[in-house]
Amino acid sequence: MLTKLRRRLRTLANPERAAHSLRFFKTAPGQYGHGDRFLGLTVPAMRLVVREFCGLPLHDAGALLASPWHEDRLVALMILVERYRRTPAARAAIFRLYLGHTDRINNWDLVDVSAANVAGAHLEERSRKPLYRLAKSKSLWERRIAIVATLHFIRRNQFEDTLAISKVLLGDKHDLIHKACGWMLREVGKRDENALRGFLEEHAATMPRTMLRYAIERLPDRLRYLTLK
Repeated sequence: MLTKLRRRLRTLANPERAAHSLRFFKTAPGQYGHGDRFLGLTVPAMRLVVREFCGLPLHDAGALLASPWHEDRLVALMILVERYRRTPAARAAIFRLYLGHTDRINNWDLVDVSAANVAGAHLEERSRKPLYRLAKSKSLWERRIAIVATLHFIRRNQFEDTLAISKVLLGDKHDLIHKACGWMLREVGKRDENALRGFLEEHAATMPRTMLRYAIERLPDRLRYLTLK
């Protein structure tokens, strides 16, 4: 099945789209996606492939996640998300596979499609300590997984971990972490404006400006002005 899946993805390759992706995902030397390779697939096309190959065995999903090709890894993660949703008996194994391959979840779209739906979902009724370990990682992508995973909790009106991990990441140097934290804080504010305002009252003065800007996007204009003063 894995060979057939890889063959299917390559029949959908588009060199022009691949060239655009190289620029969009910052793959030049010194950029966050340096060295990544692209086939040039659209997300809708990959979703159709995922639907067809959702029964891919977990060991094959792990092999696909180890691929140097970005779309292979994205499809592997999309399959893991779907398998996690559909197969309760496999959830622990999927979570272990996910955490064992964080070095291959190495661009923002790969994190964002999977972190909440695998890591966050699995930790809903469990200790959240793995996310705090990831938040302190040297890996940019593990830190992003830590904060984006909390979207699962936010959707259930549980904000404590989002606020706590955002606080851990206040001093982070990377723009992709600033954006992710700001995004999660904005999601908190959509559901509980007072929770967001409380965080801002304590930390707005020292937050990275990108994080702050993302966090306050949905606040009323008056509050946004006061926050940015």
